[in-house]
Amino acid sequence: MKPSSPIRLVCRASCMKQRGFTLVELMVSITLGMLIVAALLALYLNITRTNNEMAKANLQIENGRFAIQLLQSDLVHAGFWGEARPPVPTAVPANPCLAPSAWDAAYKANMLAFPVLGYDSASVPSTCGTVTGAQDNSDVVVVRHANTCTSGSAGCDGGADTGPHIQVSSCNMTPPEPAYVIHSSTFPLHKKDCTTVENVRRKVVSSIYFVSDNTLMRSSLVNGTYQAAQPLIEGIEAMRIEYGIDNLGKNGAAVSVTNPGDGSPDTYVSCAPCTLDELRDVVSVKIHVLARNLQATSGHTESKIYQLGNTDAIGPFDDGVKRHVFSTTVRLVNPSSRREAP
Repeated sequence: MKPSSPIRLVCRASCMKQRGFTLVELMVSITLGMLIVAALLALYLNITRTNNEMAKANLQIENGRFAIQLLQSDLVHAGFWGEARPPVPTAVPANPCLAPSAWDAAYKANMLAFPVLGYDSASVPSTCGTVTGAQDNSDVVVVRHANTCTSGSAGCDGGADTGPHIQVSSCNMTPPEPAYVIHSSTFPLHKKDCTTVENVRRKVVSSIYFVSDNTLMRSSLVNGTYQAAQPLIEGIEAMRIEYGIDNLGKNGAAVSVTNPGDGSPDTYVSCAPCTLDELRDVVSVKIHVLARNLQATSGHTESKIYQLGNTDAIGPFDDGVKRHVFSTTVRLVNPSSRREAP
């Protein structure tokens, strides 16, 4: 049998000799890859940095607006004492933090007449032990009013509070009974029929606001005692209050017994502490708060000067932390409306 002939392999393109990248090609490809990775990394870092700055800015705006809203919601009720009309004030309370157990008739009358008291960190009475660490560039404001709900009504927080309450008389009997009773063991005042006991009372709300350690703080009267100050909103570096004074009547002349004010502010002052003449004519307030980021921004130069109302300017800080001033005007509805002429 004829032996098989040797198999001849046909060289095709698939079996041609193969070779890899040259060193130059490899270096070029690595360099291009590194450039692409560097660009992606830079893009990622820029996006991350931008997101962080936006988050810090959003938090700053949220804290600033929340601080304004919180103060506004309390100040708008200042001077609300139910149906009671505050008496003519005789003196500015020397101690706004006086325990209710020490309130005498004069203190109660002046408390009703002055629902808002203003101080700075240097002038706040040392007897206010709950106001600790108040920052030098910030004011202290005391806000007082009665609860808008009557104790015992559904959802009212004053029923279980053992601190001071106010009851107002609706009776015009002869001789007249007291117009109001505050912090009493009994509440004997009558309704309009002068026979039925009113049996309606409201909790006395008293809050002290100040700034400490870049945080808005509040000390509240609870169960007859001013509680240790609680942190409310962080990132608040300063708070300034301007007081709107209604010292001119409708005729443009100075306010007097025969020429009452019209309920509109004629000028704004920064009084810390305010005098008797200033406080009795306060009908509105301007709130200014300086909010700051909680962290510094790399590469940012904080060289701005911030003007909080007509007080001294604050800054520059040169610490790389971004800041912003938030302001609003609050009409003290109850004191101002009592001065409005029909």
